[in-house]
Amino acid sequence: MMIVSLLRRGTERGGRERREGLEGKRSEALEADCRNFISHVTGEAVEGEKFDALKDGVLLCKALNCIVPGSVPKIENASKNKFAKRANIEAFVQGLTKAGVKGTELFQVNDLYENKNLAQVALGITALGRLAQKQEGYSGPILGSKEATENKREFSQEQMDAGKHITGLQMGSNKGATQSGMGIGRPRQVNPDGK
Repeated sequence: MMIVSLLRRGTERGGRERREGLEGKRSEALEADCRNFISHVTGEAVEGEKFDALKDGVLLCKALNCIVPGSVPKIENASKNKFAKRANIEAFVQGLTKAGVKGTELFQVNDLYENKNLAQVALGITALGRLAQKQEGYSGPILGSKEATENKREFSQEQMDAGKHITGLQMGSNKGATQSGMGIGRPRQVNPDGK
């Protein structure tokens, strides 16, 4: 009986610490920016605290369709049906995936629906804002910094040869370096008798 009680207390504490850790990553200012972004993209008000107005997934799907038309072909009527609400959130996440948003920036349905990880939800909405910056023909609001693009460079063989004799900071000289005093190379004394 005592062990069960201790295990239960440990599980409760671990869950509480995890929730507190996730809450510590939240930024109310970023959440407000995300709500404003969704509101400006869709033209509809996003009312309430946190992401309560987005829990049915309808505004998220509309915003994604404004930025990447046709990403969510069917938005469910989610007035009171929790399954439709969850289906809309899932459709939004899948639409982001198809549009090329990295998995590390996506959130799970329960992160939003049950307010489990709102920092990750904000990251997902910010990813949508960054996606908007890459869409040709999109002239609406954006959110977040611009995603880095590849800057591939080509060097001629002559340029490569010219750089061979240059020593960078990472490739400095080890002249005069020793390993004395580091304990490297000394055998460990083991007593076979265990004494």
